[in-house]
Amino acid sequence: MNSSRRRFIQQGSLLAAGALVAGPRQLRAAPAVSNPMAGRLLKSLKLGMVKADVSLLEKFRIAKAAGFLGIEPTAPGLDVAETVQAIAASGLVVDGTVCASHWKVRHTSPDPATRAQALEDLRSALRFTRAVGGHSVLLVAGKGEDGPEREIWRRSVENIRQAIPLAAELGVAIVIENVWNQFLYDHDGGADQTAEKFVRYVDEFASPWVGMQFDIGNHWKYGSMGDWIRQLGRRVLKLDVKGFSRALNKFTPIGEGDIDYADVRKALHEINYHGWLAAEVTGGDRAELRSVSAQMDAAFGL
Repeated sequence: MNSSRRRFIQQGSLLAAGALVAGPRQLRAAPAVSNPMAGRLLKSLKLGMVKADVSLLEKFRIAKAAGFLGIEPTAPGLDVAETVQAIAASGLVVDGTVCASHWKVRHTSPDPATRAQALEDLRSALRFTRAVGGHSVLLVAGKGEDGPEREIWRRSVENIRQAIPLAAELGVAIVIENVWNQFLYDHDGGADQTAEKFVRYVDEFASPWVGMQFDIGNHWKYGSMGDWIRQLGRRVLKLDVKGFSRALNKFTPIGEGDIDYADVRKALHEINYHGWLAAEVTGGDRAELRSVSAQMDAAFGL
Protein backbone atom coordinates (compact mmCIF):
# COMPACT_ATOMS: atom_id res chain seq x y z
CA MET A 1 0.00 0.00 0.00
CA ASN A 2 1.50 3.38 -0.99
CA SER A 3 1.85 6.22 1.48
CA SER A 4 -0.86 8.35 -0.09
CA ARG A 5 -3.46 5.59 0.17
CA ARG A 6 -2.32 4.85 3.75
CA ARG A 7 -2.85 8.53 4.75
CA PHE A 8 -6.30 8.55 3.05
CA ILE A 9 -7.44 5.48 5.03
CA GLN A 10 -6.06 6.89 8.29
CA GLN A 11 -7.81 10.21 7.74
CA GLY A 12 -11.08 8.43 6.87
CA SER A 13 -10.85 6.36 10.05
CA LEU A 14 -10.29 9.49 12.14
CA LEU A 15 -13.28 11.23 10.52
CA ALA A 16 -15.51 8.21 11.11
CA ALA A 17 -14.40 8.00 14.74
CA GLY A 18 -15.00 11.71 15.15
CA ALA A 19 -18.49 11.35 13.72
CA LEU A 20 -19.29 8.66 16.27
CA VAL A 21 -18.25 10.99 19.06
CA ALA A 22 -19.60 14.27 17.70
CA GLY A 23 -22.72 12.90 15.98
CA PRO A 24 -24.95 12.42 19.03
CA ARG A 25 -23.88 15.82 20.41
CA GLN A 26 -24.81 17.46 17.09
CA LEU A 27 -28.16 15.72 16.99
CA ARG A 28 -28.96 16.82 20.52
CA ALA A 29 -28.06 20.40 19.66
CA ALA A 30 -30.33 20.54 16.57
CA PRO A 31 -33.31 22.84 17.26
CA ALA A 32 -36.69 21.16 17.55
CA VAL A 33 -39.43 22.37 15.18
CA SER A 34 -42.07 23.26 17.77
CA ASN A 35 -44.18 25.46 15.53
CA PRO A 36 -44.47 24.49 11.86
CA MET A 37 -46.32 27.76 11.12
CA ALA A 38 -43.44 30.03 12.19
CA GLY A 39 -42.81 32.61 9.49
CA ARG A 40 -45.97 31.72 7.53
CA LEU A 41 -48.52 34.09 9.11
CA LEU A 42 -48.87 37.86 8.68
CA LYS A 43 -50.79 39.74 11.36
CA SER A 44 -53.69 42.01 10.45
CA LEU A 45 -56.67 43.50 12.28
CA LYS A 46 -59.99 45.18 11.58
CA LEU A 47 -59.82 48.97 11.34
CA GLY A 48 -62.72 49.26 13.80
CA MET A 49 -60.53 47.73 16.51
CA VAL A 50 -58.44 50.93 16.65
CA LYS A 51 -60.41 52.89 19.25
CA ALA A 52 -58.96 56.38 18.95
CA ASP A 53 -60.42 59.72 17.87
CA VAL A 54 -57.59 60.47 15.46
CA SER A 55 -57.01 60.68 11.73
CA LEU A 56 -56.93 57.62 9.49
CA LEU A 57 -53.16 57.98 9.14
CA GLU A 58 -52.70 58.02 12.89
CA LYS A 59 -54.90 54.93 13.26
CA PHE A 60 -52.68 53.17 10.75
CA ARG A 61 -49.59 54.25 12.68
CA ILE A 62 -51.08 52.99 15.95
CA ALA A 63 -51.78 49.58 14.42
CA LYS A 64 -48.30 49.42 12.91
CA ALA A 65 -46.66 50.31 16.22
CA ALA A 66 -48.67 47.55 17.94
CA GLY A 67 -47.03 44.96 15.69
CA PHE A 68 -49.50 44.55 12.83
CA LEU A 69 -48.50 44.44 9.17
CA GLY A 70 -51.93 44.90 7.62
CA ILE A 71 -55.38 46.31 8.34
CA GLU A 72 -58.89 45.63 7.03
CA PRO A 73 -61.35 48.54 6.72
CA THR A 74 -64.95 48.22 5.60
CA ALA A 75 -65.58 48.95 1.95
CA PRO A 76 -66.79 51.04 0.37
CA GLY A 77 -66.65 53.83 2.93
CA LEU A 78 -63.18 55.37 3.10
CA ASP A 79 -61.76 57.92 0.70
CA VAL A 80 -59.37 56.18 -1.70
CA ALA A 81 -56.81 59.02 -1.85
CA GLU A 82 -56.71 59.38 1.95
CA THR A 83 -56.33 55.63 2.38
CA VAL A 84 -53.50 55.40 -0.15
CA GLN A 85 -51.73 58.30 1.60
CA ALA A 86 -52.12 56.59 4.99
CA ILE A 87 -50.65 53.39 3.58
CA ALA A 88 -47.64 55.21 2.11
CA ALA A 89 -46.97 57.28 5.24
CA SER A 90 -47.43 54.50 7.80
CA GLY A 91 -46.04 51.45 6.00
CA LEU A 92 -49.19 49.52 6.99
CA VAL A 93 -50.92 47.85 4.04
CA VAL A 94 -54.61 47.25 3.47
CA ASP A 95 -54.43 43.51 2.90
CA GLY A 96 -58.18 43.23 2.43
CA THR A 97 -61.54 44.76 3.29
CA VAL A 98 -64.90 43.81 4.79
CA CYS A 99 -68.02 44.39 2.69
CA ALA A 100 -69.76 47.26 4.47
CA SER A 101 -73.42 46.37 3.91
CA HIS A 102 -73.47 42.56 3.88
CA TRP A 103 -75.42 42.08 7.12
CA LYS A 104 -78.33 44.35 6.11
CA VAL A 105 -78.29 44.20 2.30
CA ARG A 106 -78.08 40.48 1.76
CA HIS A 107 -77.48 38.13 -1.17
CA THR A 108 -79.99 35.72 0.41
CA SER A 109 -82.87 38.24 0.48
CA PRO A 110 -86.12 37.14 -1.17
CA ASP A 111 -86.41 40.66 -2.65
CA PRO A 112 -84.74 40.92 -6.09
CA ALA A 113 -84.08 44.65 -5.63
CA THR A 114 -82.23 43.98 -2.37
CA ARG A 115 -80.13 41.28 -4.02
CA ALA A 116 -79.31 43.66 -6.88
CA GLN A 117 -78.13 46.24 -4.35
CA ALA A 118 -76.08 43.58 -2.53
CA LEU A 119 -74.36 42.76 -5.81
CA GLU A 120 -73.60 46.40 -6.55
CA ASP A 121 -72.24 46.89 -3.01
CA LEU A 122 -69.96 43.87 -3.46
CA ARG A 123 -68.70 45.20 -6.78
CA SER A 124 -68.03 48.60 -5.17
CA ALA A 125 -66.09 46.89 -2.38
CA LEU A 126 -64.01 44.99 -4.95
CA ARG A 127 -63.17 48.22 -6.80
CA PHE A 128 -62.22 50.07 -3.62
CA THR A 129 -60.06 47.18 -2.45
CA ARG A 130 -58.17 47.08 -5.74
CA ALA A 131 -57.70 50.87 -5.66
CA VAL A 132 -55.94 50.71 -2.29
CA GLY A 133 -53.85 47.63 -3.08
CA GLY A 134 -55.83 44.99 -1.18
CA HIS A 135 -56.53 41.51 -2.48
CA SER A 136 -59.70 40.25 -0.74
CA VAL A 137 -63.22 41.30 0.27
CA LEU A 138 -64.70 39.49 3.26
CA LEU A 139 -68.36 38.65 2.69
CA VAL A 140 -71.15 37.33 4.87
CA ALA A 141 -73.16 35.42 2.28
CA GLY A 142 -76.52 36.04 3.95
CA LYS A 143 -78.74 34.97 6.83
CA GLY A 144 -80.75 31.85 7.51
CA GLU A 145 -83.82 33.89 8.39
CA ASP A 146 -84.28 34.76 4.70
CA GLY A 147 -85.83 31.41 3.86
CA PRO A 148 -85.29 27.66 3.59
CA GLU A 149 -81.63 26.72 3.23
CA ARG A 150 -82.06 25.38 -0.30
CA GLU A 151 -83.57 28.68 -1.43
CA ILE A 152 -81.09 31.03 0.21
CA TRP A 153 -78.24 28.80 -1.00
CA ARG A 154 -79.46 29.16 -4.61
CA ARG A 155 -80.18 32.90 -4.34
CA SER A 156 -76.83 33.78 -2.83
CA VAL A 157 -74.78 31.64 -5.23
CA GLU A 158 -76.56 33.09 -8.26
CA ASN A 159 -76.09 36.64 -6.99
CA ILE A 160 -72.49 36.44 -5.81
CA ARG A 161 -71.48 34.55 -8.96
CA GLN A 162 -72.22 37.66 -11.00
CA ALA A 163 -69.36 39.49 -9.24
CA ILE A 164 -66.74 36.85 -10.09
CA PRO A 165 -65.74 38.30 -13.50
CA LEU A 166 -64.95 41.65 -11.84
CA ALA A 167 -63.09 39.92 -9.01
CA ALA A 168 -60.94 38.08 -11.56
CA GLU A 169 -60.33 41.26 -13.58
CA LEU A 170 -59.22 43.18 -10.49
CA GLY A 171 -57.34 40.31 -8.86
CA VAL A 172 -59.38 40.59 -5.66
CA ALA A 173 -60.85 37.44 -4.09
CA ILE A 174 -64.31 37.16 -2.55
CA VAL A 175 -63.82 35.39 0.78
CA ILE A 176 -66.85 33.98 2.60
CA GLU A 177 -66.68 34.17 6.40
CA ASN A 178 -68.10 31.50 8.68
CA VAL A 179 -70.24 33.51 11.08
CA TRP A 180 -73.25 33.07 13.32
CA ASN A 181 -75.74 33.74 10.51
CA GLN A 182 -77.75 30.50 10.76
CA PHE A 183 -76.53 29.39 7.34
CA LEU A 184 -74.39 26.37 6.39
CA TYR A 185 -74.43 24.97 9.94
CA ASP A 186 -76.98 24.12 12.63
CA HIS A 187 -77.09 27.05 15.03
CA ASP A 188 -78.85 24.95 17.67
CA GLY A 189 -76.71 21.87 17.03
CA GLY A 190 -73.88 20.30 18.97
CA ALA A 191 -70.11 20.50 18.97
CA ASP A 192 -69.63 17.64 16.50
CA GLN A 193 -70.53 19.54 13.32
CA THR A 194 -68.25 19.62 10.29
CA ALA A 195 -67.39 22.12 7.55
CA GLU A 196 -68.98 19.91 4.87
CA LYS A 197 -71.66 22.45 3.88
CA PHE A 198 -69.09 25.26 3.62
CA VAL A 199 -66.99 23.04 1.36
CA ARG A 200 -69.92 22.33 -0.97
CA TYR A 201 -71.03 25.96 -0.96
CA VAL A 202 -67.61 27.34 -1.96
CA ASP A 203 -67.13 24.60 -4.54
CA GLU A 204 -70.41 25.52 -6.23
CA PHE A 205 -68.83 28.77 -7.44
CA ALA A 206 -66.15 26.73 -9.24
CA SER A 207 -63.78 29.70 -9.18
CA PRO A 208 -60.37 30.38 -7.63
CA TRP A 209 -61.67 33.89 -6.89
CA VAL A 210 -64.13 32.62 -4.24
CA GLY A 211 -62.86 31.04 -1.03
CA MET A 212 -63.08 31.33 2.74
CA GLN A 213 -61.84 33.83 5.26
CA PHE A 214 -62.00 31.21 7.95
CA ASP A 215 -62.66 32.56 11.43
CA ILE A 216 -60.88 30.27 13.88
CA GLY A 217 -63.06 31.25 16.84
CA ASN A 218 -66.54 31.68 15.37
CA HIS A 219 -67.52 28.02 15.17
CA TRP A 220 -65.50 26.40 17.94
CA LYS A 221 -68.85 26.03 19.71
CA TYR A 222 -70.00 23.74 16.89
CA GLY A 223 -66.96 21.71 15.90
CA SER A 224 -63.19 21.25 15.88
CA MET A 225 -61.41 24.22 14.29
CA GLY A 226 -58.48 22.05 13.27
CA ASP A 227 -60.76 19.55 11.55
CA TRP A 228 -62.72 22.32 9.81
CA ILE A 229 -59.45 23.76 8.47
CA ARG A 230 -58.45 20.32 7.17
CA GLN A 231 -61.82 19.88 5.47
CA LEU A 232 -61.73 23.33 3.87
CA GLY A 233 -58.12 22.88 2.73
CA ARG A 234 -57.19 25.01 -0.30
CA ARG A 235 -60.45 26.96 0.07
CA VAL A 236 -58.98 28.84 3.06
CA LEU A 237 -57.59 32.02 1.50
CA LYS A 238 -57.41 34.15 4.67
CA LEU A 239 -57.93 33.77 8.41
CA ASP A 240 -59.69 35.62 11.22
CA VAL A 241 -59.18 34.77 14.87
CA LYS A 242 -60.86 35.27 18.23
CA GLY A 243 -61.11 33.11 21.33
CA PHE A 244 -64.11 31.10 22.50
CA SER A 245 -64.96 29.14 25.61
CA ARG A 246 -67.44 26.30 25.34
CA ALA A 247 -67.68 26.11 29.12
CA LEU A 248 -68.60 29.80 29.40
CA ASN A 249 -70.43 29.83 26.05
CA LYS A 250 -68.89 33.15 25.02
CA PHE A 251 -66.08 34.69 23.03
CA THR A 252 -62.82 35.37 24.82
CA PRO A 253 -59.50 37.11 24.16
CA ILE A 254 -57.24 35.32 21.68
CA GLY A 255 -55.42 32.48 23.45
CA GLU A 256 -57.99 32.27 26.25
CA GLY A 257 -60.92 29.88 26.28
CA ASP A 258 -60.42 26.32 25.10
CA ILE A 259 -59.55 26.40 21.39
CA ASP A 260 -56.82 23.86 20.62
CA TYR A 261 -54.30 26.22 18.99
CA ALA A 262 -51.68 23.49 18.72
CA ASP A 263 -54.04 21.49 16.51
CA VAL A 264 -54.99 24.65 14.59
CA ARG A 265 -51.33 25.31 13.82
CA LYS A 266 -50.86 21.69 12.79
CA ALA A 267 -53.91 21.82 10.51
CA LEU A 268 -52.77 25.06 8.88
CA HIS A 269 -49.41 23.46 8.17
CA GLU A 270 -51.10 20.38 6.71
CA ILE A 271 -53.06 22.48 4.20
CA ASN A 272 -49.86 24.45 3.44
CA TYR A 273 -51.36 27.78 4.47
CA HIS A 274 -49.26 30.92 4.04
CA GLY A 275 -50.95 34.29 4.47
CA TRP A 276 -52.88 36.77 6.53
CA LEU A 277 -54.25 36.22 10.02
CA ALA A 278 -56.61 39.01 11.14
CA ALA A 279 -57.66 39.68 14.72
CA GLU A 280 -61.40 40.22 15.02
CA VAL A 281 -61.95 41.23 18.63
CA THR A 282 -63.14 44.35 20.41
CA GLY A 283 -59.80 46.14 20.29
CA GLY A 284 -59.14 49.36 22.15
CA ASP A 285 -56.41 51.90 22.74
CA ARG A 286 -52.70 51.58 21.96
CA ALA A 287 -51.97 49.41 24.97
CA GLU A 288 -54.88 47.06 24.25
CA LEU A 289 -53.83 46.63 20.62
CA ARG A 290 -50.31 45.75 21.73
CA SER A 291 -51.88 43.17 24.03
CA VAL A 292 -53.94 41.69 21.15
CA SER A 293 -50.80 41.52 19.01
CA ALA A 294 -48.95 39.72 21.79
CA GLN A 295 -51.87 37.27 22.26
CA MET A 296 -51.64 36.38 18.56
CA ASP A 297 -47.88 35.88 18.90
CA ALA A 298 -48.36 33.52 21.83
CA ALA A 299 -51.21 31.52 20.25
CA PHE A 300 -49.50 31.06 16.89
CA GLY A 301 -45.82 31.24 17.83
CA LEU A 302 -45.21 34.35 15.74
